[in-house]
Amino acid sequence: MSKPKSLPSVDKAELIREYADDMKALEIEVLDVRAKTSVTDYFVVCTATSDTHLKAVAERVAEKLRDQGIKPLRRSAVTSDGWILFDYGDVVLHVFLEEKRQFYDLESLWENLPTDPILVAEES
Repeated sequence: MSKPKSLPSVDKAELIREYADDMKALEIEVLDVRAKTSVTDYFVVCTATSDTHLKAVAERVAEKLRDQGIKPLRRSAVTSDGWILFDYGDVVLHVFLEEKRQFYDLESLWENLPTDPILVAEES
């Protein structure tokens, strides 16, 4: 069993983006939320074309990370509700079907959320 790899969060987010792209996920966005929440550093948000594709993208990303010793802290139940989430602590992967992605619109939500002055001061 390999020892969990310690990667900077930005590198982990990029790996997740790359693996999702390898699985032909669409509209992949990496959202830097470090100045807005202390819960995580990045969200990787992408779209799948079907329930089968949704599960395949999420599972393949998890498998590729697991091969490197990186395991999720939590994951949503793999159901056909159109959204799968894998929480890697400092990076959270969201794989949506198009309708659910438009409904929740995480990009706009987090873009419009004001920065937290305490978090911004900690980065300085």
